[in-house]
Amino acid sequence: MSRTPALGFIFITLLLDVIGFGLVIPVIPGLLKEMTGGDLSIAARWGGVLMFTYATMQFIFSPIFGGLSDKYGRRPVILASLFAFGIDFIIVGLAPTIWWFFLGRVLAGITGASFSSCSAYIADISPADKKAQNFGLIGAAFGLGFIIGPLIGGVVSAHYGLRAPFFLAAGMALLNWVYGYFILPESLAPENRRPFDWKRANPIGSLLNLRRYPVVLSLAGALMFIYVAAHANQSTWTYITMKKFDWDTEMVGYSLAFVGLMVGIVQGGLTRVVIPRFGAKQSLYFGLAMYTIGFVLFAFANMGWMMFAFMVPFSLGGFAGPALQGIISNQVPANEQGELQGSLTSLLAVTSIIGPLLMTWLFSWFTSEAAPVQFAGAPFLMGAVLCLVSLLLAVRTLKKYGRRGEV
Repeated sequence: MSRTPALGFIFITLLLDVIGFGLVIPVIPGLLKEMTGGDLSIAARWGGVLMFTYATMQFIFSPIFGGLSDKYGRRPVILASLFAFGIDFIIVGLAPTIWWFFLGRVLAGITGASFSSCSAYIADISPADKKAQNFGLIGAAFGLGFIIGPLIGGVVSAHYGLRAPFFLAAGMALLNWVYGYFILPESLAPENRRPFDWKRANPIGSLLNLRRYPVVLSLAGALMFIYVAAHANQSTWTYITMKKFDWDTEMVGYSLAFVGLMVGIVQGGLTRVVIPRFGAKQSLYFGLAMYTIGFVLFAFANMGWMMFAFMVPFSLGGFAGPALQGIISNQVPANEQGELQGSLTSLLAVTSIIGPLLMTWLFSWFTSEAAPVQFAGAPFLMGAVLCLVSLLLAVRTLKKYGRRGEV
């Protein structure tokens, strides 16, 4: 298989997936306020519970789909996931009550294996010295998708109502499914496939399998803190900016588009230059330091324009993810990449159970009347603490195993 065209195919698949997801982000707080009859603090709590539901389903089912992709290939798993996302968006767009919203999130969580399968796909076709740079394509797809998706979602909702972006997102997901069906080639060679094993496919067993690789297990801890910290943005950006700066859905869309632009520049372009030049370890350390600084700046921003300005240093943290994924992936043989990515997705799901509840609770508490002090930026400050812990853990792990010649 030609590696360059295959990377192009998977990039487009990821991009269309993220555009569909990004379309609905600006409208979720307003829709939850409408469904619950509460204020922004109450909507944030419900938003956290919805993300908890999605993440719980992912935790249970991602190792299963990871194991299936190691047996049957990446392509069928990716296609099934994309089709289910389209159905999920239709269900949520038509949802008369919040419980239908939950049904859609359950369905999406069960089949939400596209990113772990795409990560395994990239690992399949990437030589060892190119994995970190190629994993940057995932960040680039996120970046470009979040330029296009939230921008369109904010504008569409402002003119056609809060539910319109869900139907547009459904169309994008189903278009992505059609594109993948006709264009996306299989990446996993028959000789690199392995039998499906239920013992290895359960979520606890999937995480315990990481113990076979001490370096991976230790670095997974650093990755866990990054994932939880990320929910300061993923789970509460919309709520915080609406509360602190009185932004509407259109302005939120513009801000998320700028976030996507900066992420795309760093992970889609600069990672392919910086990581090869300075190495994965130094890129990881620098990225985590910039995440820490960026979160602190976000926490204490008191004017809307500051969120745009502070995104510049924060976005440089984008070197951390691809660098860390590249280091981890290089510790595992080719016929276990799907299982590894399934395990990491299970880890992501665990942190997505913890992260939304933690961050939305912090926002809800520090914006409620019962709070000792009003501080809407509390989730960002927590993100800074977690990134600092991740940095210290990564330094300790890589120094320890580096001396033994294992990294």
